[in-house]
Amino acid sequence: MELQNRHLSQMLPQRQKSMVIGLTGNSGAGKSTVAEIMKKNGAYILDCDKMAHENMQKGGSAYKKIVTEFGKDILHENGEIDRKKLGAIVFNDKNSLLTLNTVTHDIIKKQIINILAKAESRCTVIDAPLLEEAGLIPLCDEVWVVTAKLETRIRRITQRDGITKEAALLRFKNQKSDDALLKTATTVIKHDDDNLEKLEKEVIDLMKSRGIL
Repeated sequence: MELQNRHLSQMLPQRQKSMVIGLTGNSGAGKSTVAEIMKKNGAYILDCDKMAHENMQKGGSAYKKIVTEFGKDILHENGEIDRKKLGAIVFNDKNSLLTLNTVTHDIIKKQIINILAKAESRCTVIDAPLLEEAGLIPLCDEVWVVTAKLETRIRRITQRDGITKEAALLRFKNQKSDDALLKTATTVIKHDDDNLEKLEKEVIDLMKSRGIL
């Protein structure tokens, strides 16, 4: 990660001593569960999905651009973006997803750089499904990738989101393969079973080994 650390120093010359970990993984792998464990053990979490949603709200930094790109049909009666309608568009069309990501990524990256420059916790986690695509890897000291078998991910997604297997597979189709994600990883966390106690121990051990717990 030497090259990435040089980029980090250039982008955040005045940053505090908080270690920055990029956390990523495909839908249903367990990334959010790992983030929650890290948060419980003192890490500060930057949830990029949550940041994207906030920026998409009426008055948010990405709102006008998204409405311009996708039209007023994606809006609720109160003018807020209907994320289900927007999701139905972007999860079924790669170009639409790329358009949405292009609008949101630059905004989120600038916000994260500002936050990292002032971070005081021992560890700051950038929780992002599209860590590389958003240009966030150069901000990270390490990249942790969470993986799980396809059948496990399908089961988790269908139960969590109340969607069909076919809808889950369509969603996965627009995501990176695990092999592509693993190329960015400095650490891999396999979460094939639902043993949360085992997962928590692994994450805590990783944090201790980095001196952030």
